[in-house]
Amino acid sequence: MESKIKALFFDIDNTLYDSSLQASLARKNAIKAMIEAGLDVSEEKAMNPLQKMVKKFGSNYAHHFDELLKEFGYDPNPRIVAAGVVAYHTTKIAYLVPFPDTIPILLRLRDLDYKLGIITDGISVKQWEKLIRLGLQHFFHSVIISSDAGREKPDPELFKIAVKNLGCKPEETLVVGDRLDKDISGANKAGMVTVQIIKGKYGERKPRDEFEEPDYIISNLANILDILKN
Repeated sequence: MESKIKALFFDIDNTLYDSSLQASLARKNAIKAMIEAGLDVSEEKAMNPLQKMVKKFGSNYAHHFDELLKEFGYDPNPRIVAAGVVAYHTTKIAYLVPFPDTIPILLRLRDLDYKLGIITDGISVKQWEKLIRLGLQHFFHSVIISSDAGREKPDPELFKIAVKNLGCKPEETLVVGDRLDKDISGANKAGMVTVQIIKGKYGERKPRDEFEEPDYIISNLANILDILKN
């Protein structure tokens, strides 16, 4: 298998595993547990405010469930909050599993002597935790995380740092990610070959400008091998 491509970079969420499903089920189970612990609202009524709070405060905010209690006029209640936290993290860990083809494809690419890397936004410890729990940490020659680099997607400098770290030229690297506005835009601006994987909640979005136009679109990681052959 010959290719000018020497290295492949991957996003983590909705690229190597189904983070959209994971987050959705974790939040639903958290609400169920909070209701069982004394929150007197329906699941349907609680879900929309919770989603708004995640959007407002960010996914790494530690007090979503406290804010949810305030939303419904409750005084602070550690038992209800703790029930939500335990259910959330139990579900989150249970669904932190790679897509079925993730490990076979990474093994194949490694056997073909491609350099492999990660480019991801997020807090370093949390992103490393994902890779370790997924059992993927040993596959990658380089892991670039926004909190370490001081830059976030789609800043092309983040992608250039990743390329330089593996000693490649941008045109010799391929980036796989689910988000046009983050992964594809940033990588295109950095001069890399871009591949959108149609997974998760961002899969149906369309390009808004030329930088969000991927060079290739795939539905599964296994399709990467076809791109490299060509």
